[in-house]
Amino acid sequence: HARDYVDGMYKMLQHNEPDDFVLATGETHSIEEFVDLACEASGFRIDWQGEGLSRQAINVATGKPIVRVNPKYFRPAEVDVLRGSAAKAKQKLSWEPKTSFHQLVEEMMDADLKRAQDGHLVV
Repeated sequence: HARDYVDGMYKMLQHNEPDDFVLATGETHSIEEFVDLACEASGFRIDWQGEGLSRQAINVATGKPIVRVNPKYFRPAEVDVLRGSAAKAKQKLSWEPKTSFHQLVEEMMDADLKRAQDGHLVV
């Protein structure tokens, strides 16, 4: 979360000696997990169906897909796992993230839903 990142940057600036630090949660989450939490926060009940490129999230209320896998968005050199270690920042700066993944997704969805209610479509 930006709040956590800014807190980490501030602590780096207060550090006595220049150094390199990684600010990270040390966690890894799938897109499917993100979609699950986003749908939960916005009131959608979904059912995941299919495998691989045919994987999709179906809105249980309507039976229609609301999320599909699209190869167009695959990275050319996909990495299986991306996970940073903030052990050095924790040790030397007493920094660690305060916002959980679940909280982050809820905040993102709350902001998007508010924008949609205010007449700004989320695309």
